Amino acid sequence: MDAVNASHVAAVNQSDVSSVFTEQALPWLYLLICAAGAPLNGAAAWIFFRVPSDSALVLYLKNMVVADLLMLATFPLRAALRLGVGGWRLRVLMCRYTSVLFYSSMYVGILFMGLISLERYVKIARLTWAGFLRKVGVARLLALLAWGLLALCALPNAALTSRPADEETSRHCMRLKSPLGVQWHRVSTFFSVGLFWLTLLLLAFCYASIARRIFRSYRRVERDCGHVRRKSNRGIFCILAVFFVCFVPYHVCRVPYTLSQMPASAFGRTSRFLLFQAKEATLFLSAVNVCLDPLIYFLMCHKFRESLLAKLSRGGGMPSLATAQSLSNI
Repeated sequence: MDAVNASHVAAVNQSDVSSVFTEQALPWLYLLICAAGAPLNGAAAWIFFRVPSDSALVLYLKNMVVADLLMLATFPLRAALRLGVGGWRLRVLMCRYTSVLFYSSMYVGILFMGLISLERYVKIARLTWAGFLRKVGVARLLALLAWGLLALCALPNAALTSRPADEETSRHCMRLKSPLGVQWHRVSTFFSVGLFWLTLLLLAFCYASIARRIFRSYRRVERDCGHVRRKSNRGIFCILAVFFVCFVPYHVCRVPYTLSQMPASAFGRTSRFLLFQAKEATLFLSAVNVCLDPLIYFLMCHKFRESLLAKLSRGGGMPSLATAQSLSNI
């Protein structure tokens, strides 16, 4: 009886923690980053889509803005679901469509960060044999491939979440999936996680190579290269910070969490509960990237900086245009 009581108390405590964190804290946190991210990304889109796509970097950054806006659109529904608004039908909508859009947008953004890193590496390392990667036409093709690749993974996840839904089955998304849908979910999860780690390795290689090259140049010609080195370090810190703070924690726990949700899983109740809490917390960190990406645009794209600072200079109480332009070169 003591063991049964202890188990009951543990279950109650877990339920209490879950209700406080996932049902009360997270909804308001999602609404908070939605309120912060919407104007930031709206302003970024307003500026970017007045800038011509005359370089691969600008094209990739524009696609990142689109991915962030799509992700932002899912935040109110995620918050509403946690707050108990909409009932089980909203849960079904979340499982079939909203979550698919959320994850697809996140991984598209990750892929474009990898493409940006590769483009910067080719430019700074002056790899003439890989110069075609910086052409706008090639960049458009790679952008289409990135969106198409993620759509190929995402659309079956939505289509195969097709089992009849009711109050009980809607509590767990996996119960709404057909047997083929369960297997597709497993495969697409491993594929997406694999894309992330490959992108992270590419990003680390590119920026480590850039930093080493600029450091060597700085040692040879300190006075001439000091400014370039500061700008490179600034970009390195920004991209790597977003990856390690926002994305790495989630991807460390996503695979074990997905395995714990599969039928006949070997994970116990406590393990599944802890993995769920870790997944929700780290997933929120991944969502925070929509507030950090505008910083990447500002630090890595001089056209974005100049356009933003020039527009701010025309507002009341802002620096003069000459001052704004000088600031954009810092």
